[in-house]
Amino acid sequence: MNEESTPGRLSIGQFARLTGLSVGALRHYDELDLLRPVDVDPFTSYRSYAADQVEVGRAIARLRDLEVPLEEIRAVLSADDPAEQRRRVAGHAARVQARVDRQVRILHVLRQLSQGKERIVTTTATQTETLDPETHRRLGKELYNHTWSLLETSDRTPEQVDEMLAAAHASAYHWSKAGGTRANAARGQWQIARVYSTLGRGEPALWHAHRCVELAEAAVAAGVADDWDLPAAFETLARAQLVAGDEAGAAATRDQARAALEAIADPEDRQLIQQDLDSLPI
Repeated sequence: MNEESTPGRLSIGQFARLTGLSVGALRHYDELDLLRPVDVDPFTSYRSYAADQVEVGRAIARLRDLEVPLEEIRAVLSADDPAEQRRRVAGHAARVQARVDRQVRILHVLRQLSQGKERIVTTTATQTETLDPETHRRLGKELYNHTWSLLETSDRTPEQVDEMLAAAHASAYHWSKAGGTRANAARGQWQIARVYSTLGRGEPALWHAHRCVELAEAAVAAGVADDWDLPAAFETLARAQLVAGDEAGAAATRDQARAALEAIADPEDRQLIQQDLDSLPI
């Protein structure tokens, strides 16, 4: 049976059509005290809503589409200060970015394994007083992956921030001792720049991002770069410029990165960098 509206009120069906929320969701939000109707008929239990509740309902629908948890939506709606509302939405954005970073890393590692660029089963290198290149390479890779796991952590402790910075720099160091190419050195600088950008540290992010671009360009000139190294370097420089407050420079570098994407032969490699570019708030 359809719930009917009373004069000056919207029935639950009408309210659902105007807000984009389902009738079932509205009943659930009523039970949770998230969005209560202004009136419930004591005999029929029909719910009625006021016209000024429509925008609140639409806000809830939009936030749910953005995968904001219900308790966080409640906190956003109950906050009178717009700055507090933005802070809570920013917190959810950080959690989403952490999930995206994790999926990008997983996809990259899986593709490395599937293409034979990394071994699925590895052997443990013999530890010696002086580390050999293979041990440096193993440590560089492990620290690189560990840094990513910390980047994917949305609520890092100060100790984890320290650990993330140390791991990123240590990874780049070990790769430099593994007999790697300038391309590998550029990738180490890319991750360090990404860490500093994530932490909102503009000056070191810029330094390492510029170094990443220099090394990537040198690797291209030497013929030892993959076709995605230079576009990725431009992407991390644009991200660092944004953190440093240079929006115009970031937009120009982003455009360089997009132009460089055309040189990437593999559509999946191109899509990974495109996703990073699309996440830039410019």
